[in-house]
Amino acid sequence: MSSVIPRPYLEVKDLTVRFETDDGVVQAVSGSSFSLEAGKTLGIVGESGSGKSVTSLAVLGLHRTRSNAKVTGQIWLDDQELVTASNEEVRALRGGKMSMIFQDPLSAMHPYFTVGAQIVEAYRIHHPGVNKKVARERAIDMLARVGIPQPSRRFNDYAHQFSGGMRQRAMIAMALVNDPKLLIADEPTTALDVTVQAQILDLIRDLQAEFGSAVIMITHDLGVVAELADDVLVMYGGKVIEQGPAIDLFQRPQHPYTWGLLGSMPRMDREVRDRLTPVKGSPPSLINLPSGCAFHPRCPYAGRNGDRSFTDIPVLTGGAHSVACHMSAEERTKIFQEEVAPNL
Repeated sequence: MSSVIPRPYLEVKDLTVRFETDDGVVQAVSGSSFSLEAGKTLGIVGESGSGKSVTSLAVLGLHRTRSNAKVTGQIWLDDQELVTASNEEVRALRGGKMSMIFQDPLSAMHPYFTVGAQIVEAYRIHHPGVNKKVARERAIDMLARVGIPQPSRRFNDYAHQFSGGMRQRAMIAMALVNDPKLLIADEPTTALDVTVQAQILDLIRDLQAEFGSAVIMITHDLGVVAELADDVLVMYGGKVIEQGPAIDLFQRPQHPYTWGLLGSMPRMDREVRDRLTPVKGSPPSLINLPSGCAFHPRCPYAGRNGDRSFTDIPVLTGGAHSVACHMSAEERTKIFQEEVAPNL
């Protein structure tokens, strides 16, 4: 008797997102695939322009409003395919089954409506039979749960009357008011000081445990990923170049770009010996990507594989911990142990 393996709560297959512009086609995301179980956290890391936020907006269906955007592939959310779904179907899921914490809550929240009114609206859209009084009580309860003091009074305040940390908490309350099973957090702590950052991360972790949500954490901060993520996706030039369990990826990273990201991250558990080592060069243009491996202009090991890096696009291989690199696993392991690890 055969058993059917349940599909992950979120499964993305061969996702490609392109934008037609006057300067050419922006290849924002090319062939990304990943999955996420309920209750787990996936960290997506990479420099600005690597395709992190474009990927999350594609999951939410927010590229549909752009006439120059073309999204292909498959996005399965709880056994429902979203790329081919209608605008009405995706809109019904957005804010209900899936929600997002945006990077800048001041621009994401409407300046002319109070914070409480916006949370009430988000709740009543998905609960049309609920009256305003019940919705108000729900909104005040959510503001209290995310740690906003005097929530019944702050309910009537506008976004600009909140501090940065309080605005982010209000955004989280709005994102979680409908108990979504998928929560996407796009750089949720970027503009906050370190103390508030820690509070926000603790809040996301506690609320995830309470609601059992699947969480995608998009960030350039590997410290955030190390603290929260179960699995990690490393993106560069619109492609996934390494993915695997967080513990394995931090202890045994396989891609030279991941080595560079880890080398540029400050460490608090050891004495500072030298300056941080940045990844040399700049991210590639998504309109004119380099031939072969997109990372080869910045890779110190690009010449070690018979010039394949300059001509052939590497394929993501390796099972649970996979990497897109032309070097052999043995050669990568040797380089990491002898040259990279001692300096991390």
